[in-house]
Amino acid sequence: MKFGVNVTTFKPDLDVADVARRVEELGFESFWLPEHILYPVQPKSAYYGASDGKIPSIMEEFMDPYVGLARASAVTKHVLLGTSISLVPEHNPLVLAKRISTLDYFSRGRFLFGMGTGWLQEEGEIMKVDWEHRWAQTRECILVLKELWTKEAAEFHGKYYNFPPVRMYPKPFSRPHPPMIMGGTAKNVFKRVAALCDGWMPSHATPEMIRDGKAEIERECKAIGRNPSTVEITAFGPGLDIGQTEEFEKAGAKRMVVRLEPPTGRKEGFKELEEYARKLKKHLKN
Repeated sequence: MKFGVNVTTFKPDLDVADVARRVEELGFESFWLPEHILYPVQPKSAYYGASDGKIPSIMEEFMDPYVGLARASAVTKHVLLGTSISLVPEHNPLVLAKRISTLDYFSRGRFLFGMGTGWLQEEGEIMKVDWEHRWAQTRECILVLKELWTKEAAEFHGKYYNFPPVRMYPKPFSRPHPPMIMGGTAKNVFKRVAALCDGWMPSHATPEMIRDGKAEIERECKAIGRNPSTVEITAFGPGLDIGQTEEFEKAGAKRMVVRLEPPTGRKEGFKELEEYARKLKKHLKN
């Protein structure tokens, strides 16, 4: 089992580079940053991760994950760098392709592309997402990214994106491209993972969720002639129970990513992060 850390936000006196460096020193496999570009002042959508549906104020403080991970890449050598998750349809895919390939190129293939369609309707609509058809838009975006990353001259002609042959460099260091890991638990997510992605990463994961999802992925992969073992499953969420590590592994997860509260500053250090590392001592590289 591989273990990663997701940190939501950072206070003014704490640099993301400091946290990423410490994550690597402690032996974690991966370091993840989430994405929300903006929040409406008076949202109507309910947050699925809270019983009362209220959006935690801390989620309004997310940094740009690509800038944060680029900074992290400059002070680390081995830890993988992931988005948890990036809201794909909110981006122009030509710009996103360039940003990701540059990050993957300079980090020497350490980028993990955690991605999804988003759950906050007001945010999506402000960012010009076709909300009722956001998966169709996301699918096109994924196809555009793959074209740009793998073709010397790429072109695309779809409903949402349409451009003539173009060249885009640098190409990603990873071949054929960085791992594409789909989040979410929507009804059709397993079909989408089997058809287009390299992994699945549900939030608020439980061993039962992983077990059921693995079975669905196997079913969808076999339906299209794909080897199910080529899909890597990551269990993601706040407060993942380390005591359930073996259960998650038996269920089919290859990685666990826990969402930790952000360190509050240099003076306080990395108490929660280091406590988590102590609990995982036998599993980490150190």
